[in-house]
Amino acid sequence: MKRNINVWSSLDKATILIYLCLVVMGWLNIYAAVYDEEHARILDFSQRYGKQFVWIIIALITGIFVLTIDSRFYFFFSWIIYAMLMVLLMAVLVFGTEIYGSKSWFEFKLFSLQPSEFAKFGAALALASYMNARKQDLGEWKTLIPAAGIIILPAVLTLLQPDLGSTVVFLALFIPLFREGMSSYVFLSGALALILFFLTLLVNEFHLSLGLTLTALLIACVIYKWKPVFSGAGILLAIGGILFALNHYLFKYFDNEHIVLITVFISGIIFAWHFYIKKALAALIVYLFLVGSLLFVNTVDYAFDNMLKEHHRDRIEILIGKKSDPQGAEYNVNQSIISIGSGGMTGKGYLQGTQTKYNFVPKQSSDFIFCTVGEEWGFLGSLVVIGLYLFLLLRLIFLAERQRSIFSRVFGYSVAAVLFMHVFVNIGMAIGIVPVIGIPLPFFSYGGSSLWGFTIMIFVFLRLDASRNEYLI
Repeated sequence: MKRNINVWSSLDKATILIYLCLVVMGWLNIYAAVYDEEHARILDFSQRYGKQFVWIIIALITGIFVLTIDSRFYFFFSWIIYAMLMVLLMAVLVFGTEIYGSKSWFEFKLFSLQPSEFAKFGAALALASYMNARKQDLGEWKTLIPAAGIIILPAVLTLLQPDLGSTVVFLALFIPLFREGMSSYVFLSGALALILFFLTLLVNEFHLSLGLTLTALLIACVIYKWKPVFSGAGILLAIGGILFALNHYLFKYFDNEHIVLITVFISGIIFAWHFYIKKALAALIVYLFLVGSLLFVNTVDYAFDNMLKEHHRDRIEILIGKKSDPQGAEYNVNQSIISIGSGGMTGKGYLQGTQTKYNFVPKQSSDFIFCTVGEEWGFLGSLVVIGLYLFLLLRLIFLAERQRSIFSRVFGYSVAAVLFMHVFVNIGMAIGIVPVIGIPLPFFSYGGSSLWGFTIMIFVFLRLDASRNEYLI
């Protein structure tokens, strides 16, 4: 059923106002970040701030155009949009131009285009469409696996470029699935994988494997009586002792952490009888988590050495304190922290940032734009910027919750999730709590692709929200 509703009067003005504030503030900060006295005019189109103004005008025109399209268009053509953007992600691997070590861009005469920034919009649309069509419990694997596939496909394609930053952002689309009822075990698995990843880099793998096995036994003690747990520990020790002896005196092939993994695997065959007879579902879950954790630990080093680029490995090792390189990989972050810290409470004043003027911070108009905010606007200015992002996120969540269709709600949460990941990681990079993986700060970082991608996502959601009582899709 269609109701006669004026779209323009139904638009959420608060969201538009925050969007415009962030865009204007971002433009002014790009001007400050690359300010040149010989090109002092802010509309000098030979400079980045002049070009950014053009991108902003195009973004605003795009936003208005998006609002004029019937909201049903985004619903009915969601899969076509998703498929087209996946084709672009594949095409950029072949025809793209390599910039900063990643083949992520299509290079044109007047500008460059990064398909992954728009693929986030396509993935959000497809995920929303799938969830709206299924209307089933995400606790069921038959529902969860296709939903995960929608997210993982673009994540893998961007990882092949390789663009680790965009890959991480795509994984943020799992957040809307929690709102729709995905099991907390999935979240726990992801959190455990992240913790184990860093622990494997910091701790000896054999000691970590032993620690995980002991932890599993202690958890089993909480669930069951001590006697069966002691029996299970005895089986583990017996099998492990035999395997260690055979490997030490005969095979001399496996590492110690591999022996622990094989021990747990063989013990699982024996434990299978107990799991089946006693219907010990909780013990089976603990065992599967142990096996999964040990497998993960045994593959981290290979993945770290072969799937990540050298500069990514360096940045992660610097973050966890395993490596120091003040004049190399650590230089950008150190200069960014110095820049932000030098701003004090109120900042040095607009266009007065010395770190900016003397180009101490590389990529200051893109990946490290937040250090310009910290240096020139200080703690209070940074607080205002973060507050605006927080207000926008909360507003998007509020709008998502008032939607009458699953499609609009999931899409709204997807927009909020992608925005949150960008803001958290980018600011985290600037202050040294997150590895540098090249994620732009929405509306602030220089470039058209990111600005256009976020503009499309936000304005499509505003169009859906304005029509929430017009169409029940």
